[in-house]
Amino acid sequence: MDIMALVDKLEDLVAEGKKVPLTSSVMVNEQKIYDIIDEIRASFPDEIKQARWIVKERQEMLDEAEKEANKLVEEARQKAEAIAAETEVVRLAEDQAHRVMDDARNKEREIRLGAEDYADEMLANLEVNLGKLLTAVQRGRDRLQGKAAEPRV
Repeated sequence: MDIMALVDKLEDLVAEGKKVPLTSSVMVNEQKIYDIIDEIRASFPDEIKQARWIVKERQEMLDEAEKEANKLVEEARQKAEAIAAETEVVRLAEDQAHRVMDDARNKEREIRLGAEDYADEMLANLEVNLGKLLTAVQRGRDRLQGKAAEPRV
């Protein structure tokens, strides 16, 4: 019998006991009370063992839940760090790509301007040389046509 049933039995004994006149006392069978107390004592170890087992199981469940929670928190922290690191890597890569593109544009501009300056210089030299050649051609034609002034002696 469980302890609560035995306590109920004690209450019934007191409730059924004979009232002592002019007092608030009740007369009960002493041996029945001692028998119930002995039964309660005998039930304690089982009840206590069961309660201890329940407390132990509960604690194990709580420990396991705490371990799982800590594991989940650690995994989440690691994922957050990985995402942050990836984000940082992407940002650094984008920054480096922008720098490389800016450098390439600057070099392209330098090369283009240098090439334009070189081409302008070459064309200017060609213009001068063509001017000299045109003058020489014109003098040669003029001589052939007799237009050239005779050299003075």
